[in-house]
Amino acid sequence: MRKIVLSTLLTGLLAGGVLAQEFNCQVQVQAPQISNADPRIWKSLELAIVEFYNTRRFTNYNYAPQERIDINLLLTVNDFNGTDYFRGTLQVIYARPIFNTDYNSPVIDLVDNFVEFRFLENTQIEFTPDRFQNNLSSLLGFYAYFVLGLDSDSFSPLGGSEFYNLAQQVVNNAQNAQESGWKAFEEQRNRYWLIDNQLQAVFRPLRQCLYDYHRSGLDAMTEDATAAKRAIAASIEKLKTVHQAKPVSYNMQVFFNAKYNELVELYKPEPPQEKTRLFNTLQIIDPGHISQYQNMMRN
Repeated sequence: MRKIVLSTLLTGLLAGGVLAQEFNCQVQVQAPQISNADPRIWKSLELAIVEFYNTRRFTNYNYAPQERIDINLLLTVNDFNGTDYFRGTLQVIYARPIFNTDYNSPVIDLVDNFVEFRFLENTQIEFTPDRFQNNLSSLLGFYAYFVLGLDSDSFSPLGGSEFYNLAQQVVNNAQNAQESGWKAFEEQRNRYWLIDNQLQAVFRPLRQCLYDYHRSGLDAMTEDATAAKRAIAASIEKLKTVHQAKPVSYNMQVFFNAKYNELVELYKPEPPQEKTRLFNTLQIIDPGHISQYQNMMRN
């Protein structure tokens, strides 16, 4: 299990900061539509993003190397002005380690379509959560705190609040930014709504699901698989209230985009009555993956 130890000055001095960082981030930058740019710029951008996550402290906690949060980022550049302007998409993937196994359970797999920023080759990305410096640093900082929130929610009931609040602070500081993705009126599937929803009381069952699904469910799978699967199904059942209050919400879509394959594989071998109960719930709250759930029922 992830053990978070409150940082102390002594620990920091002894470890030289080695134990402090929260992330183990892998980054790929691709530009399939751009053929006239020096490939060094993509490598420079990759390195800057890796350093942003892997050498900076985002919290007051120390993470041992084996406790760091694994995240994968795929930045696809669709437009580049040849010097410093980039526009494209960012895929953010985070999977949580499961107790007593070598399995990592997907928790978030989303694509942010509102990515534009300026970056000069061989420069460092500076960031502080209390002010907007540039769009790239705020974008990366936002997802750092959002993933920290998800991770903490999965280990402790509603444990991610402090990190969600920091993510919301990043959004608030970006309200005057020229770039899109930060404002309520732009559309319903952006960073503003992702964090605003996560902090609303109506979405608490989704946050509680993150804990029940992983701690009472997947983490207990090696001890009692039957009870663990029942806990997972019960956690999904409680999401009906979120769907009733906020149908087709961005956050529910993000959750099930990460989880639908896992749910299918978990329940495919289960008795028909167990699958039917779960299927009846899933077809209501996650209609976007109905075909996959129907395949689950056929096995």
